[in-house]
Amino acid sequence: MSVSMMAQAPATPWWKQRWPWLLMLGPAVVVVAGSYTGYLAWSQQDALVVGDYYKQGKAINQDLRRDRLASTLGLSMSLGYDATTGTLNGQLRRNSSDQGRSERLFVHLSHATLPEKDIQLVVQPDEFGAFQINLPMLERSRWVVLVEGEQRDWRLAGAWTWPAQRQVTLQADN
Repeated sequence: MSVSMMAQAPATPWWKQRWPWLLMLGPAVVVVAGSYTGYLAWSQQDALVVGDYYKQGKAINQDLRRDRLASTLGLSMSLGYDATTGTLNGQLRRNSSDQGRSERLFVHLSHATLPEKDIQLVVQPDEFGAFQINLPMLERSRWVVLVEGEQRDWRLAGAWTWPAQRQVTLQADN
């Protein structure tokens, strides 16, 4: 044996070195994160996709007719939520020829992303169009508001970001 071979220290195996582990750490983190992302994609239902999109697309023309009727009737509505009393207050305004008419209203508050948090209300306004209804705490969110008449022949729609907007006014499209 030569002197140079005896002077060298014995080589340690690769698994006892830190550099291979440090280099493998990046891909290992990516594999774990990708697996978790795949798990979330397969286990959570996408609430924004509608199964009957064709049927809803065909219904757009009917909705436009309801918007035009609301415009013809001169309808507008203001809605507000009072968190201290837990009440939703509203006022339906009509043109002068239709004033004093009182019909039940269907108020639908759709949560922007979670359909299980949607709120459907049936309200009976007084002869001036005002109503007040108890409502549990309204979640801080963006709400899509839809108000329809008793026969569902007209509608008012809009978006409401509560509590950034204390009140929202829905107007018929002209």
